[in-house]
Amino acid sequence: MSDRPRRYKIFMDKKKRIALIAHDRRKRDLLEWVSFNLGTLSKHELYATGTTGALLQEKLGLKVHRLKSGPLGGDQQIGAMIAEGKIDVLIFFWDPLEPQAHDVDVKALIRIATVYNIPVAITRSTADFLISSPLMNDVYEKIQIDYEEELERRIRKVVEGEEGET
Repeated sequence: MSDRPRRYKIFMDKKKRIALIAHDRRKRDLLEWVSFNLGTLSKHELYATGTTGALLQEKLGLKVHRLKSGPLGGDQQIGAMIAEGKIDVLIFFWDPLEPQAHDVDVKALIRIATVYNIPVAITRSTADFLISSPLMNDVYEKIQIDYEEELERRIRKVVEGEEGET
């Protein structure tokens, strides 16, 4: 049995499901970025946490699936959607200088995006690179590590090690 976790392929459709999140002091930046990229983003399905989604709808007339506000569970809702395979890309303009009441939720969201190999942009320049990639508007085959199998393997290893010490 190999120590290397099993990998499998998942296909992202041409039409991506994109989550948009911004902390309060970064909402203007996200609004400007979305406005600049409106043509590209309008070809995809957009999700946003509460206030961010309301701003995008009100200011840009954009169709956005709105979830709860971040501090009220919106970040966790996005995380759950990532785990369920319902989000393909995460654009999260966060404020690194402002402590957030829900920092643990933000950390969990970035972690779950990493577990599920979701492209994540947390800065405007990264978002620019991501949105301008030819992969954004095409079918994409991503490689996913089977972390469930990996967790089971690690637990078995620990249990077998403990049983051997008795």
